[in-house]
Amino acid sequence: MNVRSSLDLIHRDRGVYELTDQGGIVLKNPQKFISQTLDLLVWNAVLGETEEVRSTARWIIRRAGLELSVVPASIQGLYEARGRKECSGFTVPAFNIRGLSYDVARAVFRAALRLKAGPCIFELSRSESNYTDQKPSEYATVMVAAALREGYEGPVFIQGDHYQANAKKYAKDPEVELQGIRDFCQESIAAGYYNIDIDTSTLVDLSKPGVREQQRANFEASAKLAASVRSMEPTGITISLGGEIGEVGKQNSTVEELTAYMDGFLAAFSKQAGKKKGLSKISVQIGTTHGGVVLPDGSRAQVAIDFETLRALSAYARDHYGLAGVVQHGASTLPSEAFHKFAECEAAEVHLATEFQNLIYENPAFPSDLKEEIYKYLRKAFADEKKAGDTDEQFIYKTRKKAFGPFKRKLWELSAGVRSRIGNDLESKFAFLFERLNVQRRAELVKKTVTPVAVVPPTPPALAEALQKVNATL
Repeated sequence: MNVRSSLDLIHRDRGVYELTDQGGIVLKNPQKFISQTLDLLVWNAVLGETEEVRSTARWIIRRAGLELSVVPASIQGLYEARGRKECSGFTVPAFNIRGLSYDVARAVFRAALRLKAGPCIFELSRSESNYTDQKPSEYATVMVAAALREGYEGPVFIQGDHYQANAKKYAKDPEVELQGIRDFCQESIAAGYYNIDIDTSTLVDLSKPGVREQQRANFEASAKLAASVRSMEPTGITISLGGEIGEVGKQNSTVEELTAYMDGFLAAFSKQAGKKKGLSKISVQIGTTHGGVVLPDGSRAQVAIDFETLRALSAYARDHYGLAGVVQHGASTLPSEAFHKFAECEAAEVHLATEFQNLIYENPAFPSDLKEEIYKYLRKAFADEKKAGDTDEQFIYKTRKKAFGPFKRKLWELSAGVRSRIGNDLESKFAFLFERLNVQRRAELVKKTVTPVAVVPPTPPALAEALQKVNATL
């Protein structure tokens, strides 16, 4: 399926699409492009043999997406409406897709189209981007390709999750650590990430006297990063920004902490960014942990979430600061009967990741020999991460997310039948979540509140050069 150069992609399927030397694309047969050409392009966008091929394939997919009304977008308009209390009663799911990304995202779009589901977010954290070997340009392209493949039209919300400061590195050199996050934000925005969650909650210092001082490093660093993101925005786009007051897995958040953070953030942000818009939401901690709590046999312990605190914090964030509400992380492994409570408590957003990973690895169709190869690799490559007292089941459960990068090609090369079975099971899960979070039949709400802005990606230099050579010979 691999091609060798930009020229191959220029000359391939000339009856289906044609690239212009002005940085455009003409879709001569959109149906054939989607049904026959797209899979080849997305394969090369991810696994192409050279950076030239990968960047060209990504550019073609993104340009085709704009032509067919699949547009990376900011959810800001919807969240502002939520903050004004013009809509309510639902929670936006944010899906972290770590592996088999094309098939998983296609399952999301199939479920969304079937249920006329409204907003959902596709996201990846900074650390996930590294260990799954999915740069922002790749991840955003695959999300657009999945939407095209399933016949979706409209905004695609792609989000940088947990763009997080490392407390130890920050203590050593704050500016170097913040600049690393800025650089990754710039890369993400160029790729079409118009939603970014800034997470400097790692800088909260509970040894300080008083809540404001405990949150000071958090809100000051968050304000600096938010101001930087505002300076990077493409024309016409207001990126939806999130902040965070409590590190996931730590103690539960309080109204006092939310107030201290938001008041401090607004004061610091206004000094740097003037009257530009601040945050649209804020992440809190109310009892979950990323990945859940793993028991010795590899099963997950029941987690108690303080939903009343979630309700109170979300209402307070809307009433006092005009935010869409609060965001809950680490919720995907909760029992099924708990998910409807997020919408009832008016949480703005819930982040879900590990359960989709579990559904891939634990699917009956997943090849047992590949699974054993992956687990053998983990036992060797991450032996130093095994804690004293951990069983093998606990160790594997905690580390298998880190196999998605090293085994990316083998996962993409799974047979169509295996991928179809996994995708169908995931589609059922996504449909369940859409219904429980009450976003089904809300597609019209998205159309009403979000106006996508088409940002044309710059033509990759190698492609521009190849197009010039082609035109010179005509």
